[in-house]
Amino acid sequence: MKILVTGGAGFIGSNLVKHLLLRKESFVINLDKLTYAGNLESLSGIMANERHVFIRGDIGDRKLVSGILEKFSPQVVINLAAETHVDRSIDNPSQFIYTNVNGTLDLLEATLSYWNSISVRDRGKFRFIHVSTDEVYGSLGDEGYFFENTPYAPNSPYSASKASSDHLVRAYHKTYGLPAIITNSPNNYGPFQFPEKLIPLIITKALRSEELPVYGDGSNVRDWLFVEDHCRALILAMMKATPGENYNTGCNCERSTLQVVECICNIMDKLIPRLDHKSYTEMISFVPDRPGHDMRYAINSEKFRKKTGWEPAETFQSGLEKTVKWYLENQSWVNSVTSSKYCMERLGLDKQKSSLIEEDS
Repeated sequence: MKILVTGGAGFIGSNLVKHLLLRKESFVINLDKLTYAGNLESLSGIMANERHVFIRGDIGDRKLVSGILEKFSPQVVINLAAETHVDRSIDNPSQFIYTNVNGTLDLLEATLSYWNSISVRDRGKFRFIHVSTDEVYGSLGDEGYFFENTPYAPNSPYSASKASSDHLVRAYHKTYGLPAIITNSPNNYGPFQFPEKLIPLIITKALRSEELPVYGDGSNVRDWLFVEDHCRALILAMMKATPGENYNTGCNCERSTLQVVECICNIMDKLIPRLDHKSYTEMISFVPDRPGHDMRYAINSEKFRKKTGWEPAETFQSGLEKTVKWYLENQSWVNSVTSSKYCMERLGLDKQKSSLIEEDS
């Protein structure tokens, strides 16, 4: 089976490509633009694999994508190419529209043209998997869950751009018949995640004896999914999900930001104790909250579990322990991918500061 993975040098993408290559019947075409969060270092060990082809390029380059589809004739396209960091979307929303909306449109156009060119039999077997987020649903109160029929109510430029791309994918199925499937997952964590995200950021700052920033009072709640469990879910979606449907892939691992940071600290206290014998929790520092910060996400994934038989293999504790150990053992990777790209600085406040200045003047 030939599978085109877009964004395959990013966090989820690189993990997915490796999982796909464990299946000896898989041949993976890996398309990635190699922006700041996409790194060839994350593909070390598979670049020479004869069942893996890496192509540097943009999903917004319709001519390039059309050429790839024509040359390799994949049976599956899995779209993971996206700008994903909420804080960056606050600083520069236009880049998120360019990639997540316009780029998805160009990818859909190229894919639809290819799909229409193949035999009726092959069209029936083809699948377009669009990977999205629970953030498109907005914010929950203290109770309740997101279901597949929960109305979209995105609150950040990032989630708005992903909601737009989801709607485009759905429209291409309804209007043109493209056999597309949408998956919505919660916060992922695990190896090879770019260190601007909470968990690798906290681990790296703790190792550098820097303050551990927690937004607001740390009470915002997220569902957490270990990236390898998500990869297994995507492979099952590719094989068993129904075109035209969307599926939530949560794992009932709700934790507040503060709980996550404290858990990281407790694991590090055991694995790499501080020289002064104090807990890493004493390094926690509460900082101004993110603008428009959603309070709580929680996913009901019963539909997907019944359809595919998927169950997460990791608890939050076991997955986080694996993640912390990986980052402790791979700081050379962190240093390499962040060099001249990201200095662990706070993002997502520039426009808020500008608006406050304008209000005061």
